[in-house]
Amino acid sequence: MNSSASSLAIAFSCIGHAVMHLLAALYVTVVLAIERDWTLPYAELIRLWTLGSLLIGLGAPLAGWLGDRWGECRMLVVFFLLTGAGAIWAGLADDTTGLTLGLAVLGLGAAIYHPVGMALVVRHAHNRGRAMGVLGLSGGAGVAAAAVVAGTLSDLLSWRAAFFIPGGVSMAVGAVLWALMSLGWVRDRDSDAAHLAPVGRTAMVRAFIVLTVTMACGGLIYHAVQVAMPKLFEGRLSSLVGDGMLGVGGLVTLVYAVAAFAQIVGGHLADRVSLKLLYLAGLLLQAALLGLAASAGGAVLLLLVTIAVFIGNGLLPGENLLLARYSPNRHRGLAYGAKFVLTFGAAPVAVQLVAVSYGWNPDFTMLLWLLAGVSLVALAAALALPSAQPCQATAAAPAE
Repeated sequence: MNSSASSLAIAFSCIGHAVMHLLAALYVTVVLAIERDWTLPYAELIRLWTLGSLLIGLGAPLAGWLGDRWGECRMLVVFFLLTGAGAIWAGLADDTTGLTLGLAVLGLGAAIYHPVGMALVVRHAHNRGRAMGVLGLSGGAGVAAAAVVAGTLSDLLSWRAAFFIPGGVSMAVGAVLWALMSLGWVRDRDSDAAHLAPVGRTAMVRAFIVLTVTMACGGLIYHAVQVAMPKLFEGRLSSLVGDGMLGVGGLVTLVYAVAAFAQIVGGHLADRVSLKLLYLAGLLLQAALLGLAASAGGAVLLLLVTIAVFIGNGLLPGENLLLARYSPNRHRGLAYGAKFVLTFGAAPVAVQLVAVSYGWNPDFTMLLWLLAGVSLVALAAALALPSAQPCQATAAAPAE
């Protein structure tokens, strides 16, 4: 396969990562506008995202399995079309049932991305650490853009437009990818562009067991912070955000815009230092920052949350490369699917945790302390990781 076809495939995967995170994160900001429009309680409305977020995790293994057999590029087209259709459906909803169904379709479509898009990048990229860093930056850009897109469109047009416009863009990108595939400009690879040094079966099993715990904890922290952040900032940073949606969306965007670059740093380090050391140091710092944020306010809270999210994002390239190393090539999509059952399967738990903790403690102090404890649980599990060396490519074929 020529390099231009591989470059186009990686480019569409990066676009897909941005689109997926933008669409999946829209509702946690748009819900503030729906709360005012429908005059329903926040705790009731935020729960409507439970099914959609659950499907993002539950649909991942099937999506990975289909990607391994039908092709990552074809599944990427389905992702763009289905996720966009779900967003448009949500924008058309007139009641909580319709909104729940639209968000569920959005979540089912979004389930396709990670097991398919990451497997595609690993297969096409020669420098995997750097490629994973760029891919992570794209996803971070999508998360960062979600809040400001949702806030701006909700303030200037309506909360429905905040679903319609991004959903339409997603479907258009899917149509373009399908056209380029029909022309032969984008296609799947039969083998990896680069190989990692083979590892033994014992190390594979050990690493996967440990990663099962750390990925589940990381997913819970990521989604709980993402869901709670708009309401947290609205409550504790009222002097900075003002009365409109744009102020809240702007600060959330600032946090994720800064944190987006963490995966570039993480990808760079993953090629050069011990992945286990990166994991341990990052989890320890994350726990400390979340604990400090529990009682902070104003600019200090904003700084602590930004650094905590930055560190959490910076751990992801190394984690994804560990999973690629400790899984067979022919089942890589399925392995990534299993990961996202854990990480996105934690999303509905996070939604419920945010809703319950808000009822008990509206300033989220209890929630932040709980998340600091979850980070410490992940740290304890990560101590049992194999002493993984930096991710270096070799000419040898990977172990099956």
